Amino acid sequence: MKILHLDTNHPLLIEQLSELGCRNDEDYSSDKNTIEAVIHDYEGIIIRSRFDIDKQFLDKAKKLKFIGRVGAGLESIDVDHAESKGVYLISAPEGNRNAVAEHALGMLLSLMNHLYRANEEVKNGEWNREANRGEELDGKTIGIIGYGNMGKAFSKKLRGFDVEVLCHDIKQDVGDENATQVSLNRLRQRADVLSLHTPLTMLTRNMVNKDFINSFSKPFYLLNTARGKSVVTKDLVSALEEGKIKGAGLDVLEYEKSSFENLFKSDTSKLKWMRKRKMAQVPEAFQYLMQADNVILTPHIAGWTTESKVKLAQTIVDKIKTRFF
Repeated sequence: MKILHLDTNHPLLIEQLSELGCRNDEDYSSDKNTIEAVIHDYEGIIIRSRFDIDKQFLDKAKKLKFIGRVGAGLESIDVDHAESKGVYLISAPEGNRNAVAEHALGMLLSLMNHLYRANEEVKNGEWNREANRGEELDGKTIGIIGYGNMGKAFSKKLRGFDVEVLCHDIKQDVGDENATQVSLNRLRQRADVLSLHTPLTMLTRNMVNKDFINSFSKPFYLLNTARGKSVVTKDLVSALEEGKIKGAGLDVLEYEKSSFENLFKSDTSKLKWMRKRKMAQVPEAFQYLMQADNVILTPHIAGWTTESKVKLAQTIVDKIKTRFF
C-alpha cells in the first residue's frame, strides 16, 4: 500500500506502517495543485490540516482507500463525497482528548482566580489582593455542549470538584455518570460555565452569538477548545464589556486559517509587527481580546502535548491496522 504523508507527525506512524509493508512517501511543502497531480498513485493519505480535501482532489485520487486525519475532526474533508467513493475516513479524537480536557480545566481555574492578571501585576510591582479575589469552582454548574470524546474527557476531570455537570448533544442518551444530559434551555438556565466541545458544522458555526449569549439566565465563563468559528467574536466582546460573560478561555479563534497554523493570512512575525503598529490591521474585536485581562488566549494548543503527539499517531496506525491488515 502506498501512503502519502502531507504533514509531519510522530515518527512511530511511518515506522509502524513501514513494518506492515507500506511504502511511505513524504511531501510536506508542495502546493495542493502539485499534490493533486500525483495523488492518483496513492492508496492512503495522512494529513493534519494542511489543506482541504475537496471533491476535485478526491476525484483525482483514483486508488484512494483511506484518509487518516491526525486530529479530532473531519471538517476539512468533503466527507459525503469521500464516503460515496468508498474512501475510509479515520480521525483520532481519542488521541488528544485528555490534553484538551486538562487545558480547558487549566483555563477555567486561571480565569476564576485571576491568575493571568495577578501574575502580570506582581511582575509589574503591583500587589493587589482584594482586586484579585477569586471564585471557587465548587458549587458551580458546568455546562458542556458536545458530549463526545472531548466533552466526556472534560467532565471526567471535573469529578474532583463539588460541581454539577450538565451536557447537551444532538445525539440522545450520551450522558453518563459524570454528566447529566439536558435540553439546551435547561443548560442555559443553570450554567455558570459553558465549555464547547463540538465539531464545526452548519449547526455550530456562529452558534455563540448575541442571541445565544443573552439566552443564559446568568453571567457565565466561556471556554472554547473546539472550533473558533463557533463563536462570533464581536458578540463575545460585547458580552464581555456588558458583564454577560465573566471571562473567556479561547484556544481557538474565529480568525484562524483553516490549516489552524496561522491567524489571518499572516505568520507570527507579521502579527508581532501589527501589534507594534498599534494593530491597525487587526480586527477591532480581536484587539479587545488581546488586551482584556479576563480573556486567556492560546494558539490552538489544547490538544498539542508531547503525550498527545504519540497517542494521535498511534491511534491512526491502530485504526489502519484494524481495517486493512
